[in-house]
Amino acid sequence: MPCYCKSDLSMYLMNFSWMNLPNLLTLSRIPLMLVVIAFLYPPPETSLPWLRTCALVIFLFAALTDWLDGWLARKFGQVSEFGKFMDALSDKVLTLGMFISLLVLDEIARWALFPILLILSREFLITGLRLVAAGRGKTLAAEKVGKLKTVIQLTCICLFLGKMAVENDFTGIFSPEIQDNLTQLLLLGGRITLIAATIITVLSGVLYLAKYWRFFIEENE
Repeated sequence: MPCYCKSDLSMYLMNFSWMNLPNLLTLSRIPLMLVVIAFLYPPPETSLPWLRTCALVIFLFAALTDWLDGWLARKFGQVSEFGKFMDALSDKVLTLGMFISLLVLDEIARWALFPILLILSREFLITGLRLVAAGRGKTLAAEKVGKLKTVIQLTCICLFLGKMAVENDFTGIFSPEIQDNLTQLLLLGGRITLIAATIITVLSGVLYLAKYWRFFIEENE
């Protein structure tokens, strides 16, 4: 039976040093997004009760991990280049996946296609720049304005999911008038924050390009 010394064990653990709790929380946003979409997919007439409310709760947890993973990484000294890169990438997968799904499910009006395409274009462009930087041995962490746009995007999605939950799961709990007013209020809030998210997303992309453009056009020395 093979015997492993302490140094061998340390080297083995170092190979999997990225598999800490903060990074696992970061990566969890991707499967959680798929679970949320799976809960939203069945038509309200044939789906289980409270399915859309469950989708909202799961998404709220996924959004919470965007703050929790960074807090845990700083608290326990587990900040890593992998974590910085995947944190930004997981945010993009979560938000873009949800925006596209809500658009396909007709929960977001067709006029929102253009704002969503703007958001999609910005996110792909910045991700491409980060990959170029990674190829040169440099990791570009998210800027503060980038974190702000993520918060607004997550808030926008929460409002649309809240509208779906109230509209489909709260019949009989609220009076029809209150239910309708709350549904319209959440829908209006979702549309306003979608416009705000688009403006902040484009602005943050421009600022990001202005800050790092010189780095990307310089020839390797």
